[in-house]
Amino acid sequence: MDQQQKTFRRVVTGHDTDGKAIIISDAPPVHTQLVGGPGGPTFFEIWHTLETPALIHSQSREPDENGLVLPPPKTGTRMRVIEFPPEGEEIRKLTGADAAAKFKTMGDEKASTSAEGAPHPLMHRTQTVDYGIVLEGEITLVLDRAEATIQAGDIVIQCGTNHAWANRSGKICRMAFILIDGQFTDEIAQH
Repeated sequence: MDQQQKTFRRVVTGHDTDGKAIIISDAPPVHTQLVGGPGGPTFFEIWHTLETPALIHSQSREPDENGLVLPPPKTGTRMRVIEFPPEGEEIRKLTGADAAAKFKTMGDEKASTSAEGAPHPLMHRTQTVDYGIVLEGEITLVLDRAEATIQAGDIVIQCGTNHAWANRSGKICRMAFILIDGQFTDEIAQH
């Protein structure tokens, strides 16, 4: 089984001194991180903004961050690509503490909702609206009371729900995510 994935480019545009559109950068993503060691997903951090509306500069550059951060900045956005390898026994056997430790390496230990009897050990929840687009392969979206297997071309709009991703396909799944900072309403926050 060939797990080697093709690389992709991140093309960033901007403006020259005459205000004309130019390409500022055309290269693979700079920030890449394997989470949880061998068998874990690889995160390709593409871009993030610090506010909405996003300020557009003539020579835009991504704001600096220290390490991988799961949610977008407060009032901001984040785009990333994640490659999920096939899920193995090491994932299925994670304890709640193990799951919290994995989310801590992503800068958001509080996101982990893993508990005894949960439908998946990597269940998590963030105050975000996430657009998830399957680029290659397939993956199962696991919710508290439902599952959906999504394939290349399918799109998930994940609205602050408790969820996990389970790759049961035997091949790598590559997804693009756009994360938008959000806030739970009172009726959702109490759950």
